Amino acid sequence: MKTYAWSLITVSCAFALSAQAQNYPTKPVRIIVPFAPAGPTDNQARWAAQQLTAALGQQFLVENRGGAGGVPGTEAVVRSAPDGYTLLAGNPGPLTISPSVRNQMPYDTLRDLAPIVLIARSASCICLHPSLPAKNVKEFVTLAKARPGQINYGSPGVGTVGHLASELFAFQAGVKLNHIPYKGAAQYTVDLIAGNIELAINQFAISAPLVKAGKVRCLGATSRERSPLLPEVPTIAEQGIKDFESYNWNGILAPAGTQPAIVNRIADIISKQLTTPESRALYSGQGHEASGITTTAYADFLKSETEKWAKVAKAANIPKQ
Repeated sequence: MKTYAWSLITVSCAFALSAQAQNYPTKPVRIIVPFAPAGPTDNQARWAAQQLTAALGQQFLVENRGGAGGVPGTEAVVRSAPDGYTLLAGNPGPLTISPSVRNQMPYDTLRDLAPIVLIARSASCICLHPSLPAKNVKEFVTLAKARPGQINYGSPGVGTVGHLASELFAFQAGVKLNHIPYKGAAQYTVDLIAGNIELAINQFAISAPLVKAGKVRCLGATSRERSPLLPEVPTIAEQGIKDFESYNWNGILAPAGTQPAIVNRIADIISKQLTTPESRALYSGQGHEASGITTTAYADFLKSETEKWAKVAKAANIPKQ
């Protein structure tokens, strides 16, 4: 009798969870961006929010919680109820890089988050303020070696892809640069244009218009191939820093334990939307590569990225903070 009663309870719970997933969402959903507004992670999160709002008939609202390399904002999602009403705009900094550059992490990316969908991967441009006379990597290396530790570069914070990619470049080029952390890309871009810092890695969607306007100079692309937005700019690898490669990326995740039915529903909407000609054109026009890999494949991607950046942090001798 007890076994029968327990079976009924189990079936009832499963039915209730299924019904909840089918009715999802019944109230507004937060997508937390762990960076300041106007950066690439924020922009792609807002695109995703628009697609989900249109498809599900309920508001998906972006909430910015910038600072400390995106770790506090990410932690806020990890600590949230796994009910599908708090999502994360994921970025390599707080998810796959910070574990290698911070002494203490308040979460484990692979354990505490449920990957939903990878939206896009993005190459970047190593940008210089025009006051620096260097026109290519060779000239910059010569200049930086003559001014060790005096050239300031900005990033969205300790443990972000901008931070580690810059340190990887400095390590492979044999130069020493000075790191100035910011809350987001928009903030350090303003300072780069003003000449308050001399270098920053920015995605092509941000850097291409500034390069064309003469406000910054692109030293080289961080990708294996040249960007269609600035095809005249060679890659860093082309200029002698062999095997240098760095990409930013953005995706959507949920707290671990979120119902698979809810995760899959969100994943299906975003991944299908990324296959449309309009979305493909939008992302390629901004210098991004639309992805759309979901759940298990996204989890495998996160694992490989974590291992990659751990090797970079060790090779570049980046101290944990």
